[in-house]
Amino acid sequence: MAAANLPKEMKALRYTKPEEFSVVTVPLPKLRDNDVLIKVKACGVCGTDLHIHEGEFIAKFPLIPGHETVGVVAAIGKDVKNFTVGERVVADNSELCNECFYCRRGQLLLCEHFEAHGVTMDGGFAEYCAYPAGKVFKIHNLSDVDATLLEPASCAAHGLDKIAPKLGSSVLMFGAGPTGLVLSQMLRQNGGCNVVVAAPEGLKMELAKKLGAGDSYIELSRKDPEAQFAKIKADHPYGFDIVVEATGSPKILEDAINYVRRGGKLVVYGVYSASARVSWPPSKIFGDEITILGSFSETYMFPAAIDYLDSGKVKVDGIVNKTFKLDQWAECLESMKNKSAIKAAIVFD
Repeated sequence: MAAANLPKEMKALRYTKPEEFSVVTVPLPKLRDNDVLIKVKACGVCGTDLHIHEGEFIAKFPLIPGHETVGVVAAIGKDVKNFTVGERVVADNSELCNECFYCRRGQLLLCEHFEAHGVTMDGGFAEYCAYPAGKVFKIHNLSDVDATLLEPASCAAHGLDKIAPKLGSSVLMFGAGPTGLVLSQMLRQNGGCNVVVAAPEGLKMELAKKLGAGDSYIELSRKDPEAQFAKIKADHPYGFDIVVEATGSPKILEDAINYVRRGGKLVVYGVYSASARVSWPPSKIFGDEITILGSFSETYMFPAAIDYLDSGKVKVDGIVNKTFKLDQWAECLESMKNKSAIKAAIVFD
């Protein structure tokens, strides 16, 4: 192990079970021969963490959450060759078995033994976290806080790959959350000639305009958005080639199909409660030849995400608008629930 003056213990946020957490002192992660130990500088917080807090998604407890880790190399395993202590890095949180039915067919994201740091195994809400070297990537220009957007951006890049937009596609994006803002920009640069962002009025919509996430914007009333929904349909009587539901609202998802052009695509992109249900008429899907796509997580998309964000082609300034220390986790959760945080991050000295 190549390292310099590592402590034996670290502070971490640890859940014993859903909704029960505390800041604890635990040993540093054990380093496997091909692991990189990261001294965490920032770790992003997203809607998935709220689901994990409530025991949903695919979370396993006990757990140190945090799946959007940014930091510097603190130590490397004996077989690691391409990293040195002190380099700035970001980590892909997934670990796959490479042996199951789906992995052997090249469908790694569907791995039957899918594991993810911060979800099913310990993650980045700690002073240190260890990742396989193949899942660690160097960064240069992004700040530590903005680099926490690289994990959601890699998910957006995967979504873009699945959507495979044709040149000149019209796009309706429901939602202006962090990953939706990134995906909107990617769609604009990859075939989407007319991207309409529809989201509630407020902080997120103002940021969407500032970042240039869309070509036009529909500000939805939080009390009664029916007038705005009607305007979208009136202004786009043929609907859209691509409709992306990125809010995580089953109600919006259920209605989203009514904005899809014949022969178009509906992208299920939000994170929903396991109990959520929607109802669509099969005759519409059949007769209009609508393709319904799911987009979950990512594999091998970090290089693309880094290319877009580290170069500034996709803008993320201002998406992380609140930062917290580990012992402020309850405050952080509340800021996510009351939507005062567009995106939050846990930061370390």
